[in-house]
Amino acid sequence: MATTTEVKPLLPVKDPVPADIDIAQSIKPKHISQIAEVGLGLLPDEYELYGPTKAKVKLSVKDRLKDAPNGKYVVVGGISPTPLGEGKSTTTVGLCQALGAYLNKKVLTCIRQPSQGPTFGIKGGAAGGGYSQVIPMEELNLHLTGDIHAISAANNLLAAAIDARMFHEAAQKDDALFRRLCPADKSGKRRFAAVMLGRLQRLGIDKTDPDELTPEEVSRFVRLDIDPDAVMWRRVVDINDRFLRGISVGQGPEERGMERKTGFDISVASEIMAVLALASDLSDMRQRLGRMVVAADRQGRPVTADDLGVGGALTVMLKDAIEPTIMQTLEATPVLVHAGPFANIAHGNSSVIADQIGLKLVGPDGYVVTEAGFGADIGLEKFMNIKCRASGLAPDAAVIVATVRALKMHGGGPPVVAGTPLPHAYLSPDVDLVTAGCANLARHIENTRKYEVPVVVAINAFASDSKEELEAVRSAALAAGASAAVVTRHHALGGAGAVDLAQAVVAACSGGGGFKYLYDAELPIKDKIEAIACGTYGASGVSYSPEAEAAIAKFSAMGFDKLPICMAKTQYSFSHDATLKGAPSGYVLPIRDVRASVGAGFLYPLVGNMMTMPGLPTRPCFYDIDIDPETGRILGLS
Repeated sequence: MATTTEVKPLLPVKDPVPADIDIAQSIKPKHISQIAEVGLGLLPDEYELYGPTKAKVKLSVKDRLKDAPNGKYVVVGGISPTPLGEGKSTTTVGLCQALGAYLNKKVLTCIRQPSQGPTFGIKGGAAGGGYSQVIPMEELNLHLTGDIHAISAANNLLAAAIDARMFHEAAQKDDALFRRLCPADKSGKRRFAAVMLGRLQRLGIDKTDPDELTPEEVSRFVRLDIDPDAVMWRRVVDINDRFLRGISVGQGPEERGMERKTGFDISVASEIMAVLALASDLSDMRQRLGRMVVAADRQGRPVTADDLGVGGALTVMLKDAIEPTIMQTLEATPVLVHAGPFANIAHGNSSVIADQIGLKLVGPDGYVVTEAGFGADIGLEKFMNIKCRASGLAPDAAVIVATVRALKMHGGGPPVVAGTPLPHAYLSPDVDLVTAGCANLARHIENTRKYEVPVVVAINAFASDSKEELEAVRSAALAAGASAAVVTRHHALGGAGAVDLAQAVVAACSGGGGFKYLYDAELPIKDKIEAIACGTYGASGVSYSPEAEAAIAKFSAMGFDKLPICMAKTQYSFSHDATLKGAPSGYVLPIRDVRASVGAGFLYPLVGNMMTMPGLPTRPCFYDIDIDPETGRILGLS
């Protein structure tokens, strides 16, 4: 087995490793101004403090550094995980600590903001773990700087606008609607709001004076004529509340019988979150928010946020949320936390803006490391084909995180269930079981190499892993085409446990090379779906339900067929069936439906039933979360 570089940890590590929150609270963070100015090179007027441990980066830094060369760009993905997760966030942080604190490279970690759903639900927080964490982990895992709350409020304003518009159109005739939509000022003059001019253009009405519209034009302008059965927009809340998955609204007597069924999603599943993550600046975000399709009218035509007149207001609500938040790791390397789109329905990556700013700040000799959610067949594929298209950036290397535990599961081990003890098979050596499961790792490596990007495998070691098992994984990774495969112990040692990984990443990034997408976005919708299904998942073909066929025809007719594809499927298997482990092939992938996130800029085919509002387990994480009233210290976060 390859030797591991012995490096003395800079952190005061303990064995056994204490609880995450105890480690996080044992390290005093540097004042965030030090991280901003010394670690990142920001000027004092380019960030705004949110207390001593976090700050917002102003987008003006993009203008100052627009001609500066970019640093190296590294994306971290993983094999198909167990429900416990395999440590992608921990590896991302540990790698950056190794690059910055041990190899003296300028480095920046870019991660998503955690949702409070898993924090209080079953999985816990997303600050990393052990001695590779973002701190203060309590602030990261709770409200941070309020971005998710701003997204929730904006999403629900749009939902309220939809219902209110349907209510008012049902209760008023054209003239009355027009008078209220375009009221006269004190001089008796009526004017269109700026957002209304865009609607007029979309209707083909080349007029800017309300008094010049004909009765027919007035009717077309004021009547969105939304079909209540074709409203696609749902309300959101950032907690796991299964009883909000399906609700009825409009039951009050004042709503005049306009009752309809709808539901709630978790906030990170909102298209507004995906828009925030893919926007490149304030103007781009404004345009994306305005063109979000929220419903269809009774003739089947799309109705957008700007048709409702609310796109500008949504942007105002997100004017602070568009700025990334600066934090730090346990070893004082800088972190940008920004956005957190759902990794099934959306693309599961942190923001384009954070990466663009970061690559300029670290300079040509520095590194930006960003994490892609779930397995590499989901988050990393979407990073390559959706996020990189939006940003214009190309990665220099990819890291795939693997664990012996997950590979045993893919080799035929018993089910892993969150909240229950691991079966004996995962705690005792079994090289044959690990070797059988390496088919999953091999396919992730082969898939990632299709983008012509070098692949480094990080084998996230657990105390129960034997040397023989770890060597089996390393050998299988190299045989599958990885440029390096490294055993890491960053959870137990911090950056010191990821120095070999950092050196392998530096070597991989120095090789140059190209980058290519998996498919051409100009291809027909089905061709793009099949490129992912057959080229990444191992399917032999794709089947489409009548609903999916109709949606594809509709979106093609609307001109949305040139958008990239964001597959919505389980993270636990390459296939649509979470129980099919390893590297299944020869199956037909069923597409149940296809939906559009036009503002974000992708179509998302539904592969099976995707949960957009998780539920709480019998024993949620919140049982362990409390506060010491004497000291104010938060207890039990993980």
